Amino acid sequence: MLKYFISGVLCCCWFFVHAQSEPINLQQKDTTSNKQPYGLRAGVDLSRLALSFLNDDYTGLELVADYRLTQRLYLAGELGNEKRTSQEELTNIDIASSTALYNFTTSGSYLKLGVDLNTYENWYGMNNLIYIGGRYAFSTFSQTVNSSFIYDSNRYWEPNAFAEGIQNNGEYGGLNASWLEVLMGIKAELFANFYLGASVRMGFLISNKEAENFPNLWIPGFNKVTDGSNFGVGYNYSITYFLPLYRKSKKPNKTQASGN
Repeated sequence: MLKYFISGVLCCCWFFVHAQSEPINLQQKDTTSNKQPYGLRAGVDLSRLALSFLNDDYTGLELVADYRLTQRLYLAGELGNEKRTSQEELTNIDIASSTALYNFTTSGSYLKLGVDLNTYENWYGMNNLIYIGGRYAFSTFSQTVNSSFIYDSNRYWEPNAFAEGIQNNGEYGGLNASWLEVLMGIKAELFANFYLGASVRMGFLISNKEAENFPNLWIPGFNKVTDGSNFGVGYNYSITYFLPLYRKSKKPNKTQASGN
């Protein structure tokens, strides 16, 4: 019995001495893996819904989506349909009030595809975005000239205004345009997987197929076309839901890697 007791003591002493010889690591190990969600985020543009409700001359819907490819890069796009009635007016010092040159309705659809790059370094567990991005956009549409006014050299009946005309009135279909778009925006998580976003965009027309008798003055997805310029400005406010499909471990950045 004493032999077994002495053997046990000797074993304990050996383990104690061996443990003391090992270096003590005071740094706690992270037992939880920092894995970030990857998946599809989709929703609608709130600004177009609001404008459709508030403005009788406008109807529009835009669907927005993005898919996370890497830690910072997202494949993104927008799909929309818009219909708007606009009126161009002429103001002249010789005319008592502004005169409508023409009233027209534009209706069509558009698609934008590109990427977003997140520039924001999130805290642990957060997936907000402050991003810059680019799109290639394409729109197909038609324009209907509802009324137009033409200059009449005989000023007897209309001495202080334009005479209402009928030439060039009608519908012009088969129109299209394409443009490049740069943007910057934010997406912030309101609560679990629901995000509120906003972006401002600048587009540059690269093609613009017009009717022979009437120019494209407003393009769905591009907004107003300025005479003598290929640039246009747009924006959106979105509400989206993120559907996580899988998770990947977050790669440490260069600063963290050099610090370790």
